[in-house]
Amino acid sequence: MGQIKAVCISEKKGTVKKDIGECRIIEDFGLENDAHAGSGRQVSLLSAESVEAFRQKTGGRVDLPPGVFGENLLVSGIRFTELPLGTRFECGDVILELMQIGKICHSGCEISKIAGECIMPREGVFAKVIHGGIVKTGDEITVVHQPGDASTGSDGNHHSGGKSETAASYHVPQNTSHRFTAAVITVSDRSFRGEREDKSGPVLCGELVGAGYEICEALLLPDEEKQLADELIRISDTIAPDVIFTTGGTGFAMRDRTPEATLSVADRNVPGIAEAIRAESMKITPRAMLSRAASVIRGQTLIINLPGSPKAVRETLGFVLPALEHGILILRGEADG
Repeated sequence: MGQIKAVCISEKKGTVKKDIGECRIIEDFGLENDAHAGSGRQVSLLSAESVEAFRQKTGGRVDLPPGVFGENLLVSGIRFTELPLGTRFECGDVILELMQIGKICHSGCEISKIAGECIMPREGVFAKVIHGGIVKTGDEITVVHQPGDASTGSDGNHHSGGKSETAASYHVPQNTSHRFTAAVITVSDRSFRGEREDKSGPVLCGELVGAGYEICEALLLPDEEKQLADELIRISDTIAPDVIFTTGGTGFAMRDRTPEATLSVADRNVPGIAEAIRAESMKITPRAMLSRAASVIRGQTLIINLPGSPKAVRETLGFVLPALEHGILILRGEADG
């Protein structure tokens, strides 16, 4: 159990957050009147213990009022970075779900200019608002469940909210020793209509869990370009997993639009991954040259298109995963290129 030590907002972007003592938190939005509410990272939280450790490290020479690190809620008694994604917190009527740990510090961060570093990129966490209400300084905040609890959901998934009503979710195994996070999207008209069992998605989830990934979301979509693009944007911008794998929709059929959807949401292209998959797959079958799969980056999330068959999924993961760890660490800012 923790306690709210400060409730902070900034009315304009680019300004330091100020402690206002009490605020309404709005469902699927964030703190009322906060300039950063409504974005993918709805509520930012920081442990008061992290701030105190930073204060001691700097010898008390830096003024550290609440909100100086950009946190909405300063909380004592909870080490947020030790909790898995999907953990939920309750504070009165408010329910928050942990969706991201750390971030790249934006350019011009005031505390970095003063102290030479900022703890938010490694100590701060971000949550989405499942249920709104009023929070104020002194309120208790409690961890109500972690992924895998009975309260997680009857199907065992981490329900992130906001996905399309025409997207299907399914049960995925979990790995409590995960280091990286991934989302999985199967793209198939026939599987979505129930005419053919989706075997590739579950195989992909199982392989990733075995490799140490936590699956934060798994979806089954029809071959609809805009719907896939919308889901890629939502997952990248709100859940921000390390990687999103798609399976299916990369061939020559008129409805195969997965590469187009992927490229349409990209901030940066990463052609080497898709090229490596094709090159290695050509050693198995010459039909690999017919793949139009793409690989890109959106924000801090890699998006990688994989083939549609379970066998090809296993094969291509074998090509990709050994090198992917280093790429994810670079993208996180935790390793040099």
